[in-house]
Amino acid sequence: MNLNLNRPLTTTALTALAPISWGSTYFVTTQFLPADRPLFTGMMRALPAGLALVAVTRRLPRGAWWWKSAVLGALNIGAFFPLLFLSAYRLPGGMAAVIGSVGPLWVAGLAALFLGERPTRRTLLTGVAAALGVSLVVLKATGAFDAIGVIAALGSSASMSAGTVFTKRWGRPEGVGPLVLTGWQLTAGGLLIAPVALLAEGAPPALDGRNLTGYLYLALVNTAVAYWLWFRGIGRMTATSVTFLGPLSPLTAAVIGWAALGQALGPVQILGMAIAFGATLAGQIAIAPKKPASGPALFSSTESIEAKLSIDLTVGAVRR
Repeated sequence: MNLNLNRPLTTTALTALAPISWGSTYFVTTQFLPADRPLFTGMMRALPAGLALVAVTRRLPRGAWWWKSAVLGALNIGAFFPLLFLSAYRLPGGMAAVIGSVGPLWVAGLAALFLGERPTRRTLLTGVAAALGVSLVVLKATGAFDAIGVIAALGSSASMSAGTVFTKRWGRPEGVGPLVLTGWQLTAGGLLIAPVALLAEGAPPALDGRNLTGYLYLALVNTAVAYWLWFRGIGRMTATSVTFLGPLSPLTAAVIGWAALGQALGPVQILGMAIAFGATLAGQIAIAPKKPASGPALFSSTESIEAKLSIDLTVGAVRR
């Protein structure tokens, strides 16, 4: 009996490692990587990791999974990364993260439509509390409002949320594990970002040992392992409960900024962290399990953000 009770806790804890890992992105980006190359960084995170997983697992999509993998890769990676970076560079510090923190509400609506996970009033209130907590942690009063940045932030949150829901709905092909599906999505997303990065940022920059160390961490730990844990969690949890883990990303970024970069955490930020963390916990106990929607088998052993969800790439989350 204790073993059965511990299984959901273990799944939640392992899935939570994904947004916690994504919270280190801001530190690694600012301390190890070339400046002002966000799209190149997004490509370097996704494409090498995806190709490595495909090479290790030696499995390619078949039939409908060619286009399904492309769609999921675009939603979770290829569209999400550029839109998030665009919003982070055009909005006042932290506003991109605040807008992105509505991911649980996006997922609640999409899950009701496509998965039959009907949202409760408690779920909606918890989503609002999570957004409020994140806003207290990261939102700054300086900077100008930018409509394009707001649209990009909403688009990045919606993209990752839709990716979480459709990853849950479509499951995976029979005999294919979550690591294989992670490789497919990362490769598809990286291939989508590559031409955009080349057109927008030009040729790749010269890289030194420090840069390569940063990219290696992002590709292996921050992307390959983290997204595998995220997709694994989607297969075992409800889509809404998974996305309520997303606020752990900006909270982790804030803690790293305080511990490693000397960024201040005042009473308001600490209150916001408590609210957001409380909402994250409430998001795991407030949602009653539902029968999965009919369709392909879900992960047998397998979402915020970033949006997605968890919020990934927290450049905007703790930007000073």
